[in-house]
Amino acid sequence: MTRSRSGRTDDLQASVPEVQLALTRAGVTGVQKVIRISHAGREQTFSATLSCTVDLDPAQKGVHMSRFPELFEEAIEEVVAGNDFLVEDLAEHIASHIVQRQHSLLAEVHIRARYPYERRTPVTGLATQELVTLIGIASASRHGTRRVVGVEAVGINACPCAQGLVRDSAAERLLDAGFGGSDVERILELVPLATHNQRGRGRLYVGTAERLNAEKLVALVESSMSSPIYELLKRPDELFVVEHAHLQPRFVEDSVRFSLKETLDRYPSLDDDDFLFAQQVNLETIHRHDVVAERTGTVGELRGELAGSVAAAHTELRDWLSGFSSAVPSAS
Repeated sequence: MTRSRSGRTDDLQASVPEVQLALTRAGVTGVQKVIRISHAGREQTFSATLSCTVDLDPAQKGVHMSRFPELFEEAIEEVVAGNDFLVEDLAEHIASHIVQRQHSLLAEVHIRARYPYERRTPVTGLATQELVTLIGIASASRHGTRRVVGVEAVGINACPCAQGLVRDSAAERLLDAGFGGSDVERILELVPLATHNQRGRGRLYVGTAERLNAEKLVALVESSMSSPIYELLKRPDELFVVEHAHLQPRFVEDSVRFSLKETLDRYPSLDDDDFLFAQQVNLETIHRHDVVAERTGTVGELRGELAGSVAAAHTELRDWLSGFSSAVPSAS
């Protein structure tokens, strides 16, 4: 709100802009919040980053940016008062509030929260706490809402290409040293072969009305890589991680494909209209660049492709979020 020379208060954001073009997104990003929630029968504290945008009509100059933090606070308080909090619940709740209060056609909310994930080391069984990222995404319009639950976790990938080069070189050396061909093959089957390793960062989104366990999604992401990694490792655990990774070498592309297939196998009840997104980023060790692979699509597109048909198109996240033909009714 601004005060004009005549002393009256004008809603400048509601005025007509000089250049009348619609905007796909306008809003706030990078809002930091510490939220206390009731989860698994106890209260936990999460450090969260929120972003919220709305579409903007060509005849409207701007959105009321100062109202976003106020709406965040209201939505957080209302969700915390509930019994079972999920990060996607909060995203959906905020998006619905924004549509009503900002009088927009479409609102989109993204939340990233760091989550303490407790587990045990693979051999010694020691308790260790890992931090993973929970991701909640939601869109809302006057016709309905759609939401996405996501996770981001780290692991290790062992490069198959370099390992193949090491295998060929080792085979030649063993043959030159007098070992027979069958002995060489047996040795190479038993001994993990060297290769260069990459710390991997995997991300998985599932767009569905089902309520999914985020920790199971974390396990899916980790299992798509050559090996999970742990903050705490004793020597037997370290040996397990290194050997496991080198016995299961994977490209960045492999991780994306395994992540998606395992998700479809684990959740056969997902509707064909539901959405999946998988991304893998590997931090290179022998190059200065990093590598990335990703795939988006509806569950139906991915199932069809695995069955042998070629998807005509890969549905993108924003396209899925804005399609409400099968969405649940908007929250009040």
